[in-house]
Amino acid sequence: MGHLLILFFATFFAAFIATLPPGLLNMNAAKTSVEKGKLNGIIFSLGVSIVVFIQAYIAVLISKFLHNNPEVIEVLLQIALVVFAFFAVFFFIAARKNKKKKKKVLKISKKNSFFKGMLLASLNLLTIPYYSGLNVMWNASGWIKFQLWDIVVFVFAAGLATFSVLYLYTIYFNKLENKTNKFSKNSNYILSGLMLVLFIITLIRLLITA
Repeated sequence: MGHLLILFFATFFAAFIATLPPGLLNMNAAKTSVEKGKLNGIIFSLGVSIVVFIQAYIAVLISKFLHNNPEVIEVLLQIALVVFAFFAVFFFIAARKNKKKKKKVLKISKKNSFFKGMLLASLNLLTIPYYSGLNVMWNASGWIKFQLWDIVVFVFAAGLATFSVLYLYTIYFNKLENKTNKFSKNSNYILSGLMLVLFIITLIRLLITA
């Protein structure tokens, strides 16, 4: 049972940090809150989170398949190593440049904000590979065992973390709007650090299995 707590907090933290930088989903949640009211922004956020639940579950299924086919895990870890290294450099450079850009925001009506949230979340193609990579790392660490409660905890933590970030944008956007440049820079540094940690873990895992 103890590993479930570790699994929850590790997944929640990783999902929270990954969702934190200003982007299409959180900025639309904030804009919806400003234009249509906070309740509508929360409804939009719920739509996004529902899709994240599904994406996280798909990621678990992919990781479970890889776990049951160990011959492909080493190849996956090598690919993950390159991916984590790329994103570590990418987010670091983004933090260094830190140019103010106007975030793309879509007009969302009150009637369909929930489904707009689901649609926009579905277009985020990096979510499933990201959570699949986390599953591989957590499995290597013994934090996830692909049993029912492990899967439930992982999926719930991923969805809850996503909703928490969007909720913060929905409620506190007026305060964050004036600090977006600094906020974006700091969050990109955090993401770069997270990718570096995952890179190191993956590298250690590869050296152990070599």
